[in-house]
Amino acid sequence: MRLSRALLVVLVLLVLAFVYGAFILRTDTSQVVDLSAVVNLANEGKVESIKVDQDELTIKLKDGSEITSNKENGVSVTETLTLLGVNPKQLANIKIIISPRSAWDGWLTILATLFPLILIGGFFFFILRQAQGAGNQALSFGKSRARMFTGDKPTVTFDDVAGVDEAKQELAEIVEFLREPEKFISLGARIPKGVLMVGPPGCGKTLTAKAISGEAGVPFFSISGSEFVEMFVGVGASRVRDLFDQAKRNSPCIIFMDEIDAVGRHRGAGLGGSHDEREQTLNQILVEMDGFDTDTNVIVVAATNRPDILDPALLRPGRFDRRVVLDRPDRLGREQILKIHVKGKPLAGDVNLGVIAKQIPGFVGADIESLVNEAAILAARRSRKQIIMQDMQEAIEKVIAGPERKSRVIPAKERRIIAHHEAGHALVRKLLPECDPVHKVSIIARGVGGGYVISLPAEDRYLEHQRKFEAELAAMLGGRAAEEVIFDEITTGASDDLNKATKLARAMVTQYGMSKKLGPLTFGEKDELVFLGKEIGEQRNYSDEIARQIDHEVRRIVGSAYEKAKQLLVENKAKLEEIAQRLLKEETLDSQSFEAIFA
Repeated sequence: MRLSRALLVVLVLLVLAFVYGAFILRTDTSQVVDLSAVVNLANEGKVESIKVDQDELTIKLKDGSEITSNKENGVSVTETLTLLGVNPKQLANIKIIISPRSAWDGWLTILATLFPLILIGGFFFFILRQAQGAGNQALSFGKSRARMFTGDKPTVTFDDVAGVDEAKQELAEIVEFLREPEKFISLGARIPKGVLMVGPPGCGKTLTAKAISGEAGVPFFSISGSEFVEMFVGVGASRVRDLFDQAKRNSPCIIFMDEIDAVGRHRGAGLGGSHDEREQTLNQILVEMDGFDTDTNVIVVAATNRPDILDPALLRPGRFDRRVVLDRPDRLGREQILKIHVKGKPLAGDVNLGVIAKQIPGFVGADIESLVNEAAILAARRSRKQIIMQDMQEAIEKVIAGPERKSRVIPAKERRIIAHHEAGHALVRKLLPECDPVHKVSIIARGVGGGYVISLPAEDRYLEHQRKFEAELAAMLGGRAAEEVIFDEITTGASDDLNKATKLARAMVTQYGMSKKLGPLTFGEKDELVFLGKEIGEQRNYSDEIARQIDHEVRRIVGSAYEKAKQLLVENKAKLEEIAQRLLKEETLDSQSFEAIFA
């Protein structure tokens, strides 16, 4: 439809251009002369006829050529030539032709005047319509871009959400209020105006919001925080007003704002001053949420993984009354999420979801979905009809460490160094009971590493102990210590291990108070550009002397862990060599093969 209109506009413009060129811009190639020259030619008897078209004279000479001239307005050509001295006898021999005045002459004159304006206006109209049709919304910047989903055919319900039972229980009350508001109003309870869902990326905040809409069976408006802000001032606030107007017309309903930190950051922290476009948008959101009537039955659900940078006015009761935390799922939660994602996928009998859930601590819903999808891809790549346990195990390693790089050609000497490096990590983990058990050791490159050691905790932990940190530091430095013990030299292979060990040791001293010398204190305050959400440095709230002591403690902790790892490897050098030789021969050792070495 839009394309046909555009073609019609182009066609009209072409027709007008043709008329303008054919009638208005037509040019006469004849010579234009003064009336005195016409008088001389008439007296010499060279003029055959004169054609009069209003004030324009077309003089045809006897030799066949034509010239043009102009007479005075309101005076006949005969009178004009007589007054200028043309011989009456010669004038009688000249044929005077009066052109009849056409009805089109007036219209063409008007068209000649208005055509440039019509052409310019048509051009701008065409450009604006094309811009709007192309999705730029040139004429509707202030309209909300929220996508509306009706609750008639829910695609997501609470049955599709797992691992967040407490959050589902909190949100079930919201659903019940939308279904039966009278039950709560009769007791004097008011509708919660807003629910803020907080959690790490991938924990299912957006999925849970859709489930609320599916359970309640009401319209669901979904919009991202970044969609409010444009380059034009005032557009964000206009879109907020339009969104809430639509919601009130469709109440009861739910407004879901994903990544609300895009517009909900602390006010007064903008780069362009204290009043920028984002602050106008936030101010309008605050006004709309606080201006709700108690009977509108519109609930705002927002999601963010940065609650620390949100404006306090947005978090106060009366706006976002509830804060629901969607944290990383525990082992039972991961198993429930696995059951949801394997629905419709053919699983072999050897697949044990409980074992898989135990092997993926720290995984969120998005990680588990990716894991199951990777396992299905691996099974299809190997032309299997079912997903077996081996596919799931390889998918875990692919999600954790990246894809295998078996085609990478490594020199024999470097391969020996990598084997002893990974054997050092694994052996220290085995010898220190505080470390997590070794799940797999491999010298097949994955991602950017030349090899890897995967260790999995026996159970979920929520508190870390100082002895656990010290043991982990020794295990991190076990690879570098093995290189020194076996080859009496060090390589760049331990650069990432050193970086992680240094960060952990500094955190033990400055954040966790695990230094006897400095005591149970924290040091340093992180400075952050709230508007950008970016850490720009650390504010030192301690003296230079304390800074030297912090550096000394970090060096002491890392050095002590390195010496401990080195001592363990020297005492168990035979086992280190045995593990390395097995790795050179088999490339990969699973937990059973690794434990068999110590049996």
